[in-house]
Amino acid sequence: MADASPSYRIQGATGEWEVVIGLEVHAQIDTQAKLFSGAATAFGAEPNAQVSLIDAAMPGMLPVPNRECIRQAVRTGMALGAEINRWSRFDRKNYFYADLPQGYQISQLYHPLVGEGAIPIEPEEKDGPGEAKTIGVERIHVEQDAGKLMHDQHPTRSYVDLNRSGVALMEIVSRPDMRSPAEAGAYLRKLRQVLRYVGSCDGNMEQGSMRADVNVSVRKPGEPFGTRTETKNVNSVRFVMETIRQEASRQVDVLEAGGSIVQETRLYDPDRNETRSMRSKEDAHDYRYFPDPDLLPLELDDAFLSECAASLPELPDAKRARYEALGLTPYAAAVLTADVETARWFEAMLDASGKPPESVAKAASNWLISDLFGALNRLGKDIADSPVSPAQGAQLLGLVADGTLSGTLAKQVFEIMLETGDDPATIVEARGLKQTSDTGAIEAKVAEILAANADKVEQYRGGKVALFGFFVGQTMKAMGGKANPQVVNEAVKKALG
Repeated sequence: MADASPSYRIQGATGEWEVVIGLEVHAQIDTQAKLFSGAATAFGAEPNAQVSLIDAAMPGMLPVPNRECIRQAVRTGMALGAEINRWSRFDRKNYFYADLPQGYQISQLYHPLVGEGAIPIEPEEKDGPGEAKTIGVERIHVEQDAGKLMHDQHPTRSYVDLNRSGVALMEIVSRPDMRSPAEAGAYLRKLRQVLRYVGSCDGNMEQGSMRADVNVSVRKPGEPFGTRTETKNVNSVRFVMETIRQEASRQVDVLEAGGSIVQETRLYDPDRNETRSMRSKEDAHDYRYFPDPDLLPLELDDAFLSECAASLPELPDAKRARYEALGLTPYAAAVLTADVETARWFEAMLDASGKPPESVAKAASNWLISDLFGALNRLGKDIADSPVSPAQGAQLLGLVADGTLSGTLAKQVFEIMLETGDDPATIVEARGLKQTSDTGAIEAKVAEILAANADKVEQYRGGKVALFGFFVGQTMKAMGGKANPQVVNEAVKKALG
């Protein structure tokens, strides 16, 4: 692993400081049921409407692992090139809190389901200094979520909502390989991208289905790691990056004032853009971990692992390389693969064209990124809500390719498609927007234009060749933009001699 990026440093009174970052990402596994019960997991349900007797820790209730949760965690590990442990075990993490009805959390400390993997990243320039590098993933373990305390429902009491209690989480633990906020942002975006491609988590940080615990320490370059703090449950990429900036600066100020960093758990306040202390940070022994006596170890066989591997889709890095091989620019390939919904839309458009991908990919890419994205941005929609389907987009480009529509007419048809949802061929037929290649009609119109502009014809023949474009433009205007530009060019050239 790359160890340090020289491009990001905190300037203190005593010199430069380096920041060391690790992320523990909690990703809710995208299934219809919880990790150890059949209760639903849909977001936004009424409080305590999705709670089984197991989730509420009623006496005598025994957990049964959800096979799909294990499958999705294994598929995620495979997508990250991680080691899959054929034998793993659940442990009890003991602590007492109002939203944890069991008095313990079922997790995996000693024998996680997934071992070491890696995530290649490329930080974005807008985020600040950072390097293209590979970030190590230490482990992925499966655990159940706790419930949620609601403090805003009553002036003197807190209420407990157990809908999230027992929801399956993957805790994806990175190595402390990141050295700048930009690298942490790139890591989190890349991880979310992979999870969405795999389908194991929807990556919705606003709804809490993906959140990050941010571990930060500082040191003088080349010195051993310093004491780290952990800022809990940060729910956006931007807030993760701000947490790192604020917490690292705070630590530098403390150390340069002669103080020491306390290992503790902190919270990020986005309104004040600062971190603040929550509680002292516990160590593993404080939780008194021991193997869960109600659950047998997980033992994965060859058939299960083979099915998991076979079910993986083409992953973003491979898809991006394939798009570049089709002739797309690196920028276009990156845009089209950044989000799985965009990639699926583009693939569907290529399929609907009925032509070899390499022959239509460039035109389809240009249209999707400029025309469709521009329209969706104007309408406040994302691609999943596009009023134009991939098949309609392919049909529109097909009408341009076969000469039925000029570029100008295609833009007119596209605007009508956005308003009506009609197919482009239907719009062309109903509104008479078909491009004409009638040579006789075009030549007649050219003759009229030249006759009306005899002075400019003389200027052209006297050497002012730039007027050629004027004659072409006038002809296109006279024909309502419906003339084939290539035929118009040829007709003008012929008429001018």
